[in-house]
Amino acid sequence: MSDSAARLVTLSAARWRLSIILTAAMALIYVAFILLIAFNKQLLGTVLVPGLSLGILLGVLVIVSAWALIMIYVRWTNANYDVALADIRRAHREGR
Repeated sequence: MSDSAARLVTLSAARWRLSIILTAAMALIYVAFILLIAFNKQLLGTVLVPGLSLGILLGVLVIVSAWALIMIYVRWTNANYDVALADIRRAHREGR
């Protein structure tokens, strides 16, 4: 296996690792929220301030956490994956 191919395999593995970790985090957050809805409705019905219950706040936090995880992925991709992929492409072109 050439150096470029080995670097590409390593880079791909890193991207998959991050993707699995972020997917698992989102799944855990979502499942925890659904389990709270299913088994502790009284807690979620707790009024924090007039017009805002704990359930609404947690629902918003589930959505915000999805955005945050997407931002983590995009920042990692821009800072690491895209740069490394460009280096691999450049090295491959120069090797011809």
